[in-house]
Amino acid sequence: MSQKIDGGITASTQVRPVATPTKAAPAGGPEARPVEAADSVRLTGEATSLQALQRELSTAPAIDTARVQAVREALENGSYRIDPDAIAKRMLDQDEQLRA
Repeated sequence: MSQKIDGGITASTQVRPVATPTKAAPAGGPEARPVEAADSVRLTGEATSLQALQRELSTAPAIDTARVQAVREALENGSYRIDPDAIAKRMLDQDEQLRA
């Protein structure tokens, strides 16, 4: 016996869920039972630390307004100094980290 598969599924086709038996079906007939949830997840210490960090960061403000104000005042009074060597070093350090 053969059937042609044409890939055409019409809107009138209904899909019904099929329960997977957890144990062998009794001899009287195939009785489908719902699958019992036996899966469990155990997080590593690193994953737990990342979750704690995520919670901490989600409650922290996105902008440090005190730091913004300090930089603004330093720019206005001319005391803000730019160190191009320090900026270049940090850029190279970041590039090295991204390569790893």
